[in-house]
Amino acid sequence: MLSKDEFETIKKRTLKFFEKACIVLTDDEKEHLEITDLGLGQIEKIGIQIVTYINTDRYCAKEIVLLPNQTCPEHKHPEHDGQMGKEETFRCRYGKVYLFVEGEENERHVDPPDKEHFTVLHEVVLNPGEQYTIPPNTLHWFKAGSEGAVISEFSSHSDDASDVFTDPRIKRIPDVK
Repeated sequence: MLSKDEFETIKKRTLKFFEKACIVLTDDEKEHLEITDLGLGQIEKIGIQIVTYINTDRYCAKEIVLLPNQTCPEHKHPEHDGQMGKEETFRCRYGKVYLFVEGEENERHVDPPDKEHFTVLHEVVLNPGEQYTIPPNTLHWFKAGSEGAVISEFSSHSDDASDVFTDPRIKRIPDVK
């Protein structure tokens, strides 16, 4: 669980990454920045920072910041309520992103935080301007390089409550104390 002080510190750091990537946010977007440690209490290691521009029943656009070496844990977007799971395209805007998806294990530049909760090991490296599309219901996780990363996400409708994480301890929307 993040304290209010931790939240504010991470928020300030996150906003600096948006500046480095030359992404301009409105005051309202800055105010509604989502910062989550996913309930694990290790935000520097496992967590994610997100600005959602729009999320309708047809499409979604977000900006994601990962702090240096921070990892978004393994998860998938399955079918729910008769709707196909989320399809998403990640486009690297700043830094380097190590994206892991289902497929044959290949040579890796980074290791997973643990082998129990990070099971897909096909690495795709994204540098600024490069992108990759993840099909619905595909296990994936991603990690920033040593300078952090900013990623634009373009997807079908996003329903965070239906995300399925490999690690059962994860709370997608954790508390801030």
